[in-house]
Amino acid sequence: MAQVFDRSSNALARASLVLTGLIVIALGVALNSLQRSPWVTKQGQRPDQPVPFSHKHHVEGLGLQCQYCHVSVEKSSYAGIPPTKTCMNCHSQIWTDAQLLEPVRQSWATGKSINWIRVHDLPDYVYFNHEIHVNKGIGCASCHGRVDEMPLMYQENTLQMEWCLNCHRNPAVNLRPASEVYNMAWAGPSTDKPVWCTTTGKGGPTAQGVSCVTKDPGNQNPELAQLTKPEAPAASQSGTNLQPHPLTGEGQTVSDMPQIAIPAGYQKFTSQMDLGRYLTAQYHIRSANELSSCEVCHR
Repeated sequence: MAQVFDRSSNALARASLVLTGLIVIALGVALNSLQRSPWVTKQGQRPDQPVPFSHKHHVEGLGLQCQYCHVSVEKSSYAGIPPTKTCMNCHSQIWTDAQLLEPVRQSWATGKSINWIRVHDLPDYVYFNHEIHVNKGIGCASCHGRVDEMPLMYQENTLQMEWCLNCHRNPAVNLRPASEVYNMAWAGPSTDKPVWCTTTGKGGPTAQGVSCVTKDPGNQNPELAQLTKPEAPAASQSGTNLQPHPLTGEGQTVSDMPQIAIPAGYQKFTSQMDLGRYLTAQYHIRSANELSSCEVCHR
C-alpha cells in the first residue's frame, strides 16, 4: 500500500507544533508588554488641561503646600480639586490679565467649574483612601512623584495592581514621619542624616503617637519632624505658613495638630528599612497578608 504522506510530513508536523507554541508565547509576551505600556497605564503622559497649571512654579517657586489646594487630603478618601475661588485668592490680585488664566476668570464670572482632566484616574472598582495613607505616613511623592519638579502634571507611576501590592506587601519601604508626608525631597534616614524617633504615649491620631527629630536630641533645640501647630501670625502677615520649603526643608510644618512636648528615650535610625519597621509597629499598620487581601481595595 502506498504512503499517503511523505516522510517529511513528520518533521513538518513537529515544526508546526513548535511554531504554534512560539506564536502563543510571543503573543502572551506582546499582550503583557502592551498592558504595562504607557499607552494603557497613561504613565508619563501629560494631558492638555484647560489651564497649564505648573506645580513646579507654585510648590517649588512659591512654596505652596499641598493642603492649600487639596484641602480634604487628610480628612477624606478624596484629596479634592480646588474650587476656582482658591485660584482667585491670588489671581484676583496678580496676573489679572494673563491670557492663560482666562478660563479661570470665566469660571469665576459664570460660576461654572473648570473641566480639569484627571491625571491619576483609578478604575471605578478600585477603592483608594487618601486619608488613611497620609495619616499613616505615606508621602505624596511616594505615589505622585516629585510634583514640585513637574511644570505640567503627569502620572509618575503605573497605578496598576502590581504596583500597589508591592507597597502593601512591604509598606516599611515608604513610611516616613508624619510631618515629612508633604516634604517632596524626603529621602529617608542615612548614616549621614539619621532620624531619631520615640513614642509620646498619647492616643488619638497616629501622628500624635510618635515624635521624630532630625537632629541629635541630646543637643538643644532638636528639629522636630512632627506635625506642630504654628504660633499665631503677626497682624501684618496674611495667608498660611507654608513651610518647610520642598527643596531646602527649612521652616515649620503646619497642621491643625497641637504641639506636643519632646519626650525622652529616642531611638536612632540610619536606614529607611529600620525606620519603616519601627513606624509600622507604632502606626499600627496591618500585616502584609491583611493589606494584600482583596477587600482592602475592592469593596
